[in-house]
Amino acid sequence: MKSSTTGRGAARAVAVLTAAMAMAVAAAPLSGTAQANEAVSGSLAFSGETGEFVSDGQSQEFTAGSVEMFDLTGPTTEDAVGVTIVTPEGKRWSLHLQAPEGEKLTDGATYTGASRWPDAQPEDPKLEFGADDRWCTTSTGSFTVSHISYGPYGYVRELDATFEQYCNGSTLPLRGEVHARTAEPPAELAIGLGLNPEGKVDTKTGAVTVGGTATCNKPARIAISGLVAQTQKTGEAVGRYEGGVVDCTPGAPVPWNVTIPTTAMEPGFTFRPGTALFRGFGSADDRDYPATVNAGDNTTQITLVKS
Repeated sequence: MKSSTTGRGAARAVAVLTAAMAMAVAAAPLSGTAQANEAVSGSLAFSGETGEFVSDGQSQEFTAGSVEMFDLTGPTTEDAVGVTIVTPEGKRWSLHLQAPEGEKLTDGATYTGASRWPDAQPEDPKLEFGADDRWCTTSTGSFTVSHISYGPYGYVRELDATFEQYCNGSTLPLRGEVHARTAEPPAELAIGLGLNPEGKVDTKTGAVTVGGTATCNKPARIAISGLVAQTQKTGEAVGRYEGGVVDCTPGAPVPWNVTIPTTAMEPGFTFRPGTALFRGFGSADDRDYPATVNAGDNTTQITLVKS
């Protein structure tokens, strides 16, 4: 195994990208965004008879911790699972199992008549197993999912499965099994947006400054947008803002503020000191999952004071 953590990290980054591209092509069309997570324990073993193409008639076993990569990949739809292994020598092995369209992978289920994309029809299960230089052009087979469990958004937590593949019309089977566990899934992102009860209006330039606080249960970059509106005798002054960003860290509310210039206001009206309506929106991408989280529509009455 390589001793350089830098080399290992670089190899892993390249392999993650390659694996994601391979899964997208080999298993297309996958529904839902796939995410990869490293196995903390497990093994993948396979064997084939003499003349079997993918195994080259050999038996091999890979264990988590003794290879450069041992990743499980799952889409949010929970209908498929991918296993990617990169050996210390840099060879990449990939396994893809997918239920028929509209079904989820189910504990104890055996899927027969499996083939690889694009030969497989929507109602067929999909099975592919191979390496960089050992891929079938066509294949048939079956697999059994003894156990599978998911966390949020298709995070594959546990997998136990066996599979049998016949490559390029051969009658020689390749048989394999995989057992893997990943770490406990990270918490889903939760964010909050508070609005300050007081803002400022610059009576010389007409600019309005408002703000608040942001909260989060894990680091997140929160995009801020919203508006300020003030009812006046002759109509309503409205100023909109967007593009604000808060780098939120958990533990304590993080302050934020934005200034709305007159160019972002409805023409013909300017804000004055007094009561106004303040609306704020916040959203952030969950760095652990393929999800965007919203802080909701926050609205409050505020007092604008002269700056």
